[in-house]
Amino acid sequence: MPYVAVTALSHTGLIRDHNEDSLVVGPWTLCGTVTENPQTLLFPLGAPLVVAVADGIGGQPAGEVASALVVRRLAATGPSLDSEEAVRDALKACNHAVYAAAVGHPELAAMGTTVAGAVVLAESLLAFNVGDSRVLDATDGLRRVSIDDSPPPAPGRRTTSLITQALGGASRYSAVTPHVTTLPLSAGDRYLVCTDGLTDPVTEDELDSLLRVHNDGRAAFELWKAAIEAGGPDNITLAVVRIGE
Repeated sequence: MPYVAVTALSHTGLIRDHNEDSLVVGPWTLCGTVTENPQTLLFPLGAPLVVAVADGIGGQPAGEVASALVVRRLAATGPSLDSEEAVRDALKACNHAVYAAAVGHPELAAMGTTVAGAVVLAESLLAFNVGDSRVLDATDGLRRVSIDDSPPPAPGRRTTSLITQALGGASRYSAVTPHVTTLPLSAGDRYLVCTDGLTDPVTEDELDSLLRVHNDGRAAFELWKAAIEAGGPDNITLAVVRIGE
């Protein structure tokens, strides 16, 4: 029987004092905490399965609250996310929810989060993002399928910490335009969903090299290790998605 194997982990990194990332895999969520080892979950291929990461915006309050709110809403709505329109509507609803949660709570004002993920369907995959967390196709080499909401990096820099849209993140409500793409799906396909705590310190060429050699739990561990060896400057959250038969 075709199945989906999802291996995930979330870690504080070496510099931050707490984890503002959150993760959703189907009905399972991990919010602002740390996994000591990669966790692998198996699901039958067929009904919509959402796999996503959310990265609370650094330098603003309560990033972990915003990211947790978003992944919990995606966990609840995941089984209904069967089209691009449904995913866009769900992300727009998450954006409203982040702003609404801050009303009357000054300590939550301007909290926000990025989000990136995939909904695995029987014969296709819906990749989505708002912000600079990423979805990468790792089936045959590494190919970015999400679209960073970021300005071009400064001259001589490979990355930037600036983002042009997020869920929440402003003092007044601001609408978002989610990126959603439909991709064909078949046995053997693999995807990487991750926050910029992985992609900022580790180049895509390095990620590609590791994913060519390793699968599932070992792949997740080696990706995390590469980010740590590169200084672990931010929270690191990732999920490796594999379609088996």
